[in-house]
Amino acid sequence: MNQVELNAHEIKDYLNYIVKNNQHIQKQGKTPIAVEIIGESGLGKTSISLQIAKAMNLHHIKINLAQIEELGDLIGFPMRQFQMSLGGAGTPATPEKIVKKFIMEGDEKVMKNVRIAAKPAVAGGVTKWIDEVAVDQYASLGYTFTDKKRMSYCPPEWIADKTGGGFLILDDWNRADTRFLQAVMDLIDRQEYISWKLPENWHIILTANPDDGKYIVQAQDIAQKTRYMSTIMKWDVDCWAEWAEFDKIDSRCINFMLMHREIVKDAVNPRSLTNFFNSISSIDNFEENLPMIQNLGEGSVGPEVAVMFNVFINNRMDKWMTPKDILEVKDDKVVIAALESMFGTGDDMRADIASVLTTRLINYTLHYAESNPITPEIIDRITMLIKAPGIFTDDLKYILVKKILNGNKQKFQRMLIDTEVQELATK
Repeated sequence: MNQVELNAHEIKDYLNYIVKNNQHIQKQGKTPIAVEIIGESGLGKTSISLQIAKAMNLHHIKINLAQIEELGDLIGFPMRQFQMSLGGAGTPATPEKIVKKFIMEGDEKVMKNVRIAAKPAVAGGVTKWIDEVAVDQYASLGYTFTDKKRMSYCPPEWIADKTGGGFLILDDWNRADTRFLQAVMDLIDRQEYISWKLPENWHIILTANPDDGKYIVQAQDIAQKTRYMSTIMKWDVDCWAEWAEFDKIDSRCINFMLMHREIVKDAVNPRSLTNFFNSISSIDNFEENLPMIQNLGEGSVGPEVAVMFNVFINNRMDKWMTPKDILEVKDDKVVIAALESMFGTGDDMRADIASVLTTRLINYTLHYAESNPITPEIIDRITMLIKAPGIFTDDLKYILVKKILNGNKQKFQRMLIDTEVQELATK
């Protein structure tokens, strides 16, 4: 089966497009297209889907198919329904009545008892399928039984009260047993299951682990795979660093990840790394707690990565100035001195460390700008860093200007007052 490989940013763009396209084809009476996201555990497949739903102001329902045992929790439970009719076939005639009426006898009008015949049932009345529990209520309204009944399914609890659009995220779907996979196929095909259907503007997202022998998953045949679109989510440390800034992962740990860009690909799962970083985030001084950090690391990410992290600490890389301090420390000279001590100057400059700090500064600044005003002091500090000789290379200056302006041009427009910044922005 054809699959495209995308990082976290590209997955977001992909899902945004799929949702808008689904909305378009639904207006033509077509079934929305479901999407499968395949990836290693801990990459953020589910969290990205939830983020997109929230950003679009859509409902989001997450069902972990590997953890539920009752099929009814997914598709609803069976119930009996009876066909009932009002004012049509199956409705009894009105009983005959005897009333007094004036009638003509010859030339005279005379009061007589008159028999009024029963009113026959009217063909083509209202006919409905009624749940067994509601039969008495409808009977009290004048509905009567026809001779038809059926077994049906009530809408499951997770969708019964929902109106408007939403995401149905079926998590770890290929870890579920065959009963659930078949039910999912029915939902994907028509967005309905026997007697209930998803409301308009609902989108099905399937998350899955790869079928590569490392996970206990169900293989999918071609009949199943051709019912949805599939994409592989790949690890990208820059995407992770951006998310980590937003999720307030310890600043020292973000630096470590950016300095060891291949660590996830070669050694460890990103979820295990996040757990490790959270477990040490309350430690103010890493250097004084190396044995504890080593123990926590070996129990989560393994001895090799734990040793790498301790080397990172021994080289005092956990002492780097944070992006927050780079923007907020009032004295320019203090900031410049701190940066020069971190990655040097001239021929002795550590380009790898300078690149890490550039990435951190961009991510922190854009995240800060989402919910805070950008003061003239912040604009002046960024401009100073761009213009200061020997701090950043021309390439890093260009990246810094371009990404900050592309990320939030409205709030950083004042940077363009400086001619040097203008030149970088228009390259």
